[in-house]
Amino acid sequence: MSPAATLNHITHARYLRHDTGGGHHPEVPARLAVICQALGGQAELFNLITSEPQPAERQWLLKVHSENYLLRFEEAALSGHSFLGHHDNQLGYETYEIALLAAGGGLAGIDLVEAATLPPPLFCSVRPPGHHAEASLPLGFCFLNNVAVAARYWQKKYHRRRVAIIDFDAHHGNGIQAAFEEDSEVLYISLHEHPTFSFPGTGYADEIGIGPGRGATLNIPLLPGKGDAEVKAAFANQIEPALARFAPEAVLVAAGFDGHRLDDMSGLAYSSELYGWLGGQLTSLARRHCGGRLVSILEGGYHLESLGESVGQYCAGLVSMP
Repeated sequence: MSPAATLNHITHARYLRHDTGGGHHPEVPARLAVICQALGGQAELFNLITSEPQPAERQWLLKVHSENYLLRFEEAALSGHSFLGHHDNQLGYETYEIALLAAGGGLAGIDLVEAATLPPPLFCSVRPPGHHAEASLPLGFCFLNNVAVAARYWQKKYHRRRVAIIDFDAHHGNGIQAAFEEDSEVLYISLHEHPTFSFPGTGYADEIGIGPGRGATLNIPLLPGKGDAEVKAAFANQIEPALARFAPEAVLVAAGFDGHRLDDMSGLAYSSELYGWLGGQLTSLARRHCGGRLVSILEGGYHLESLGESVGQYCAGLVSMP
């Protein structure tokens, strides 16, 4: 790996002001602080270029979410409510506007990728996360589905019709699946802890899409205790062949780090090193199938020490390809 390699890091200081009430809520501002510290400490591996996104415009949000839901979310925040829908979904006065910035992170990443002859390695550190949010339903700390919005943006603005989404968060991305389960032009692949044992209880292997989207959803549930070897086998035996069949024009990653063996939000047993392998593998796959058009957007990861280390490893993997 060249010391001159560059990593583009898209984040925003305002993300830290999303208020989840303190106490024992796992989705805290310190998550982004440890990521920034980890990435800033890897100067021997890459030059870090940090940029701030703009809020996602409403036209892009409406490709995934209903108008009524957006109004309800905004009203809840501005009216001083402490949660939306469920106590897990804690919010503060600024949360709606911050969620627009979180959705804007992936869009800024896509703009960078599309502006470059050789797409740059990049990682979007955003909060609140998004992959559980459905069209009119906040869930699992998520309000706006950042990855789903990014997929529609890539399709509509840049005409990349065939978009693959790879989700390695420990929990199934029910919101992403719901957004695209009838769409043959979005391939959703989720590698997660088995829904029998894990929130939100979706993502069984027989969930493969509906109607015209049948076959464009691939769920790979892993039993508790499974780790690096099972992930690598899934890539070789299921994920790589699925991507080859689909022939994507762009790849989005829902990058969750709560499968780490130290993170008590799941029963999986991934190592930090696995995330470095994932970064290199995904860069290689994107170069092979779609000219390197790859954007990774943060989802879960709640054990602070392992989160910083794992994101650092993942980003080192992203820039590891010559």
